[in-house]
Amino acid sequence: MIFNSIEFAIFLPIVFLLYWTGKRYIPKSQNYVLLVASYFFYGWWDYRFLALIFASSLVDYIVARRILHSESKKKKNSLLCLSLLMNLGMLAYFKYANFFIDSFIDSFSLIGFNFNVDSLELILPVGISFYTFQTLSYTIDVWKGQLRPINDAVAFFSFVSFFPQLVAGPIERAENLLPQFLEDKKFNYNDSAEGLKQILWGLFKKVVIADNCAYYANQIFESYGDHSGGVLLLGGVLFAFQIYGDFSGYSDIAIGTSKLFGFHLKINFNFPYFSKGISEFWKRWHISLSTWFRDYVYIPLGGSKNGRWVHIRNIMIVFLVSGLWHGANWTFVVWGAFHGLLFIPAMYLRGSALETALNKTFIIRTFRNSVVFLLVTLLWVFFRSQNVGDAFQYLGKIFDLNGKWIKDLYNYLYWNDMLEICILLFVFILIEYIQQGRQIVLQFKFLDKYAFIRWTLYYSVLFCILLLGAKQQDFIYFQF
Repeated sequence: MIFNSIEFAIFLPIVFLLYWTGKRYIPKSQNYVLLVASYFFYGWWDYRFLALIFASSLVDYIVARRILHSESKKKKNSLLCLSLLMNLGMLAYFKYANFFIDSFIDSFSLIGFNFNVDSLELILPVGISFYTFQTLSYTIDVWKGQLRPINDAVAFFSFVSFFPQLVAGPIERAENLLPQFLEDKKFNYNDSAEGLKQILWGLFKKVVIADNCAYYANQIFESYGDHSGGVLLLGGVLFAFQIYGDFSGYSDIAIGTSKLFGFHLKINFNFPYFSKGISEFWKRWHISLSTWFRDYVYIPLGGSKNGRWVHIRNIMIVFLVSGLWHGANWTFVVWGAFHGLLFIPAMYLRGSALETALNKTFIIRTFRNSVVFLLVTLLWVFFRSQNVGDAFQYLGKIFDLNGKWIKDLYNYLYWNDMLEICILLFVFILIEYIQQGRQIVLQFKFLDKYAFIRWTLYYSVLFCILLLGAKQQDFIYFQF
């Protein structure tokens, strides 16, 4: 079940009514409603996936409680290893088995050995990368002694499977989200109103911005050999807005939907394309994943301690693992590696006199912002391409500044009647620029006193969604 579907439009109000009215008749029924609704939501794709999320939840629920009652450090470590083996093993099998098999075959073929090994017929469970990381962080925090395990099994299973953020995040920490399942929830009108605004803006980003950009980006990437550099750069820019609108739109809908039920999730995107450096970009993009890798990979490896080269090694490991997390393809590993190489000098410049000088004027800051956006856009080519070779060929054509570069770009824009998408992107960028720093983009302070204008804005956004939402595309991050 996807957020921008008729099924979800029917499902959400039903769950909302059952959640808030059921507690009048059955005390503490809310978590049961959420658990059943979440399993129904997840099973809508394939009911067989429910066994995996149930197994992951059960193992970590039991392991965490056993860790608490274990006095032996060796036993605690063994229990943690059991959780890691279960979760990472399940993730590795379903997501990376074919990748490792193919890489093994390709490696030996380079030295003349050829193997005929069939790929496994595996279906990647939706959202497995997200919920395994969420439940793993719970067990690790209990093992560290930073969190006390929960006794309420229904609350824990609801935490792992919470349907608004189950499939594509944000990856919530137990310390933030789990206690909210133990609260006695009371309906809050302001929370619900804010949630609906956030859902509306998330749908706009997904259906209007991401899906319309995807329509043209897919055409360009699938026939990149027929285009010159100007058109290919346009394809990269369109994909940059596609993936941002798609993923941050999902996060907005997830956060907004959670508010309808009285839950508050952490912000996952903070206007990343207005960053003035790569290190700042990674503080604003997919924040829940970045902080997860910081706390559970980077810091355990030693972080910035033990000298500069160890520090650099730790950064590169995090970015390589982050790239592989996104997909079983070398394109993602290369994408992560390049981001790591850009991140290292940016990190060492942070707080320096040079960086201070580069922030002095609006023009310089805007130039820095433009350079960062261009670098991020060029690296998205690896993320979007089928293989590393295609990505390098695509980038090579962008940097081939021949006489057709501008002419072909103009012709493509003209013959594909792209004025509409250009206007949409301009308005979208302008609104996000004005609303930087606000979690709810559609909440304009100066409109608080003007109800008519405020509601006109909401209905205009809704009208755009209904009018321009015909080019429906799957959420990109469902494949991760």
